[in-house]
Amino acid sequence: MTDTFLDTRRDGAVEYLTLNRPDVRNAFNEHVIAQLTDWAARTRAAAERHEVRVVVMAGAGKTFSAGADVTWMSKALAYSEAENVRDAAAAAQMFGAIDNLPVPVIGRIHGAALGGGAGLAAVCDIVVAETEAVFGFTEVKLGILPAVISPFALAKIGRSAARELFLTGARFSAARAREIGLVHAVVAAQDLDATVAAYVKEILSAGPDAVAAAKALIPAVWSRTAADALDLTSRTIAARRVSSEGQEGLRAFLEKRNPRWVP
Repeated sequence: MTDTFLDTRRDGAVEYLTLNRPDVRNAFNEHVIAQLTDWAARTRAAAERHEVRVVVMAGAGKTFSAGADVTWMSKALAYSEAENVRDAAAAAQMFGAIDNLPVPVIGRIHGAALGGGAGLAAVCDIVVAETEAVFGFTEVKLGILPAVISPFALAKIGRSAARELFLTGARFSAARAREIGLVHAVVAAQDLDATVAAYVKEILSAGPDAVAAAKALIPAVWSRTAADALDLTSRTIAARRVSSEGQEGLRAFLEKRNPRWVP
């Protein structure tokens, strides 16, 4: 598939993905969704070969993503319920494919992240936003719902913030997004790239298999009690300790040197 609406480049083990529809504020349509789904599958395969260890996601132009494309939404007016189910399922699968990548995804947010754009922020593991960025789960303003993105948004912001923001559709600041856990760092526009680069450096200093295992551990543990998770967590850390990567990391620490995976 030709990614006509995506711009990708690889710098070492860092994959840079840019939504590239600046004329419509990087809005989604069925083609963008298909291309992102295909990109996620290719990136997963590259990550499993350790060719990609971290992804940086950004938007071209003045806005990260304004959500759904108006032309695409207008087509949905003529869709049957079954056709809308098909469309929504494709979007849900796309968000899930990004959310489940075995490498960290860093969101570089500027301008606005609205509707599905806020959903993309929700599936990023780390989000860096410029001070003036605006967010919003704005679907109810159009008489629809943030249904497809809700599992990912709720995992980030929790039920209380969702009750306020899903039900009002209100736009909110980067500072507010940080308060509720959607964003992790809020910086001046000129500091966006340096802050993203600092996160990339931290990730590349960690064992790639350990990072993938840590990412998988979070959804596996977060809804369990400590007692219920005991067997899983004990077996998980034991497996890491005896793995070649775990052995290398511990030896490097004891020998006061960098482990082999550090660039």
